[in-house]
Amino acid sequence: MSLLENNWVRLDPLSTTHTDALWEVVKHLNIYKYGPNDLSTKDKLAAYITQAVENEKIAKDIPFAVFNKLSQKYAGCTRFGLIDPYNKTLHIGWTWLATEVHGTGLNTALKHLMLSHAFGPMKMRKVIFRIDALNIRSRKAVEKLGATLEGILKEDVFVAHKRIRDTCCYAIFSRDYSSK
Repeated sequence: MSLLENNWVRLDPLSTTHTDALWEVVKHLNIYKYGPNDLSTKDKLAAYITQAVENEKIAKDIPFAVFNKLSQKYAGCTRFGLIDPYNKTLHIGWTWLATEVHGTGLNTALKHLMLSHAFGPMKMRKVIFRIDALNIRSRKAVEKLGATLEGILKEDVFVAHKRIRDTCCYAIFSRDYSSK
């Protein structure tokens, strides 16, 4: 995959060499509150990264470490996932970002970069986002990108404290996307 970057972020292909830098980000976050991945220890993060890299080898996912060019440090992780070349669909998700970049616009810049690549060079027709129904911040963020709610998967996956979340499925179609 070619390097993805804009004036604000650079998406580096995720590797195990990112474990230390990403641990400094994720140890301050509660990823498991809304998602099924418990990253509460450095070992769990290392296993998560290893699995993401293995998924890339079988063309299932394309994971990235998010580098904030303004602060010159890693700000989190994201990926293209569940890539379906036949149906020309993929998911953007598995995104977690440092608290200090919340509300700054970095996530919006990051998602526009990914959407432009998905609908451009990757020639996808549909990008999907799956978000915990209780994660209002993330739901509003994808709505601002132009995604529309297609439905809700009731009692979909377990998250922290054995809560089983309802998952909101949002999508953007290539014909409707504008990078603004």
